[in-house]
Amino acid sequence: MTISGFADWLETPQGRYVLDWELARHDQIVADIFGFNAIQLGLPQLDYLRANRMPFRFSSDDRADVSPVAVRATPLQLPFATNSIDLVVLPHALEFEDNPHQVLREVERVLVPEGSVVVTGFNPFSLWGARRRLARRTLPPPWRGQYISVPRLKDWFALLGFETRAGAFGCYAPPARQEKWLRRWDFMERAGDRWWPFAGGVYVLQAIKRVHGMRLIMPTWTDRKARARALVAPVTQKKADSQ
Repeated sequence: MTISGFADWLETPQGRYVLDWELARHDQIVADIFGFNAIQLGLPQLDYLRANRMPFRFSSDDRADVSPVAVRATPLQLPFATNSIDLVVLPHALEFEDNPHQVLREVERVLVPEGSVVVTGFNPFSLWGARRRLARRTLPPPWRGQYISVPRLKDWFALLGFETRAGAFGCYAPPARQEKWLRRWDFMERAGDRWWPFAGGVYVLQAIKRVHGMRLIMPTWTDRKARARALVAPVTQKKADSQ
């Protein structure tokens, strides 16, 4: 599977409806996650880390022109040391990977103890999920992705030692193509949060890497900052060399 074309779909009224909700929820979640290094895997044209205040923020594509530093990376093989990243955001990255569980394994490897991962995905148990089941395989994104349910994602988190921390569902309106119809269904946003909160078309879920039985002794602020700079230096150099 491929995420090719998904960014173009996000420019449509249907896609913008989803994107506006996702960015707003990411702003709420990542603003209160602290550390030194954060990376966004997927959709490098957009900045899901815009509300985060970490000094070093990366995007996993060297063509990106947004605020995070751009690096060449794939979700299955990240160019970062073990226990070196404080935050990883995965906007729809799992849905277009053949082995999404392995992606989470790689995320677990690079995250520091108590580091966070934030996953965005389409909810298969929603009107959007029903639309995907009726779609032909030849249709463009977002209907080609493999939708991963929140219960399944929580099971994967638990197997990898993550603890689910926060999350939200949104986009309760039917997946109409035209903006006027999306506006007419606007009342479902308020009703959905109250009456059927688990039926939103998309979700955002945060989990924290726990290391049981280990006492976490954090280095001093100066030491951590020095390590963070050491991490970002070779990445920035590679970017400069490629230009």
